[in-house]
Amino acid sequence: MNNSIIVALDIGTTKVCALVVESDQNGRLNVLGIGTSKSGGMSRGVVANIDRTVKSIQEAIQIAESKPGTKIKSAIVGIAGEHIDSFKTNSIITISNPDHEITESDIDRLIEDAKRVHLSRDREIIHIIPQEFIIDGQTVTHDPIGMAGVRVEASMHVVTGLVTAAQNIHKCVERAGLKVDELVLQPLASSYSVLTEDEKEVGVALLDIGGGTTDLAVFEDRTIRHTAVIPIAGDHITTDIRKGLGILPEQAEDLKVNHGYAMVSEVVDDEPILIPGIGGRKPIEINKKLLAQIIQPRIEELLDIVAMEVKRSGYSRHLSAGIVLTGGGALLKGMPELVEYVLGVPAKIGIPQTFDGGFAREVENPMYATAVGLVQYGLKRGVGKSTIEFPEQVHEREEPADNPSAKGEKPEKNPASQKKDPFGIGKGVQFLKKFINKNIDNV
Repeated sequence: MNNSIIVALDIGTTKVCALVVESDQNGRLNVLGIGTSKSGGMSRGVVANIDRTVKSIQEAIQIAESKPGTKIKSAIVGIAGEHIDSFKTNSIITISNPDHEITESDIDRLIEDAKRVHLSRDREIIHIIPQEFIIDGQTVTHDPIGMAGVRVEASMHVVTGLVTAAQNIHKCVERAGLKVDELVLQPLASSYSVLTEDEKEVGVALLDIGGGTTDLAVFEDRTIRHTAVIPIAGDHITTDIRKGLGILPEQAEDLKVNHGYAMVSEVVDDEPILIPGIGGRKPIEINKKLLAQIIQPRIEELLDIVAMEVKRSGYSRHLSAGIVLTGGGALLKGMPELVEYVLGVPAKIGIPQTFDGGFAREVENPMYATAVGLVQYGLKRGVGKSTIEFPEQVHEREEPADNPSAKGEKPEKNPASQKKDPFGIGKGVQFLKKFINKNIDNV
C-alpha cells in the first residue's frame, strides 16, 4: 500500500490543532485524526512560554493519535506573528546547457541566488516564492520549465522571520517529542485550503482572522504578491467586551462567540442577554446591539489596516474576487457584510472542503483553514510524508525476549505460520481485531 500520511500542526494564540490525513492511491484524502487543545503559551502568534506551549502541543497530539491509533513522529508546522516580514528581490542566471532548455534545477539556482540577499543577523528566510519569470527579455508569468532561453530573470517574494521566534517553535515541537518537517507561513498555508485557482488568477485577498494575529495574503496571476501579519485579532475583541462590560474573560469570550455581531445594522433579534453577576452581585442585562457597538469599532480598525496593506501591495485594484475570510474570527455574524461596507469589495467566508472521508466533516470550519492548508502544502510539495507509525509496524521491529530466533534457537516449524501472505491480508486482519477489541467497550 503506497498511501501517504501527512501530519499538520497549527500552533495558534488561542488553540493548538493537530491534523492527521491519509492520501490513498486514488488521491482520496481521509482525515484519520484531529486533536485540539487550548493554547496556553502563545502571544500574538509567537511563543511566550515554552512549557505551556509544549503541554498544549502534547495534548493536541495525544487526542489526534488516539483516533487513528497511531504514533505521530513529525509534523509540518505553521508560523506567524508580528515578526514576519516580506519583500521583493530579483534573481538572474544564464542557461549553459547545449539546447538552452530551462529545467527544475535552473529554478532551484534562481532560488539559491535569491538567498544571497542581505539580512540582519536576527532574521532568517522562511520562504522564497517565484512571482514571475523573464526569459531573454520576455515576461513569462507561469512555470518556465521546458522553455528555451539563455538568460532567465525572476521576481521573488521573500518571507522572513526572527531567528529566535523560529527557534522557539522548533524547541517546543521537539520537546513535545516531534520533529519539524518544515515551517510554513500560516496565510500561505490557509490559501491552499480555501482559495481556488480561478480566484488566485483574477486577484483575491485572503484574510485569516485568528486569536492573536490576522494574516493577510494577496494573490494575482496565480501568484502570491503580498503578505502581512496584523497584530489585531479575536482576542482584542474579547478584551474590548471584557473591559466595556466589566465582566470575566470567559464571559466575554462566550458573548462574542454566541451573541456577537460584527455590524450593528445586522442585528435582527435585539433580545436582552443575561450575564451572571460576580461575587454574588446581581446579573447584568445587555442587548445584542450594545454588544455589537463594542465589537464593530475594533473590526473597523483592523479593516483600515488591511486596506493600507492592500494599497501598499499595489494590487488594490486587482481584487476581482474580493476578500475571502477565514479563521475563527470570520465566524462572527455580519463579518462579510462589514468587510464589503468598509473595503468596498465582495467578501465571503472560506471553508476548507478538500477531504473525502474519515473526520472530513469535522474540519469543514474556517478555524481549521491553516491546519488543512498545511496538509495540502505537504502533499503538493512532497513534504512530511509517512510521519506516523501504525502499532503493528512498531511490533515488527521489536523482537520479544522469548522469541526463539532472538536467542539463536531454531524455531519449531508450524505449517500455518509458514504460509505466504504477499498482500499483508493477515496483518490487516490482526489490526482490525485489535481495533475492534480496543473500541468494543464504547459501542
